Amino acid sequence: MEDTSISIIGILLASVLMFIVPLIMIADRNDDISQLTVQTVTAEFVDQVIRTGKITAETYQQYINSLEASGNTYDIDIEIKMLDKNTAQRFTSENNNGAIGPNSYYSIFTSQIEDRLISARDSKLDSHGNPIGVGQIILKEGDIISITTRNSSMTMSQTLKNIYYKIKGEDLHIIAATGSGTIAVNGAS
Repeated sequence: MEDTSISIIGILLASVLMFIVPLIMIADRNDDISQLTVQTVTAEFVDQVIRTGKITAETYQQYINSLEASGNTYDIDIEIKMLDKNTAQRFTSENNNGAIGPNSYYSIFTSQIEDRLISARDSKLDSHGNPIGVGQIILKEGDIISITTRNSSMTMSQTLKNIYYKIKGEDLHIIAATGSGTIAVNGAS
């Protein structure tokens, strides 16, 4: 009887090692690939915005599609700090390029950015009657963009790791990427 129970335990242990462990390793590998994809896609999007000085509806949609290609869903948080130069003239010093005091920034966030990219209600017309600014946000040199992307869907690997992390009392495992930079060119030119 002892040999039978030891054999059953051995078979169960072998099953775990043969099937469950490789499944966990494959799931973990998929998360690693998703993490790399999210980091790369986010860095490329931020770099493109920095180089061009604009965000278009098309480039933003390409960014979202590239993220979704990993098979997960993501929450995207974007903050653009727009440089608000004080252009009033100062008469006491000529070294300030006509500015009075320090520059300040105001921020626009994801929902406002998406509204501007999708909405045509704020469009202005150029001299030929074509809409300007529809489906794009024009940035200027000195503006700052920050993006944080986190997955909102749980993968198999995350579910298994989070069981362990909850027991240990640590933060949950997520797939995330951040990117930020200062705009290098004026997007209107």
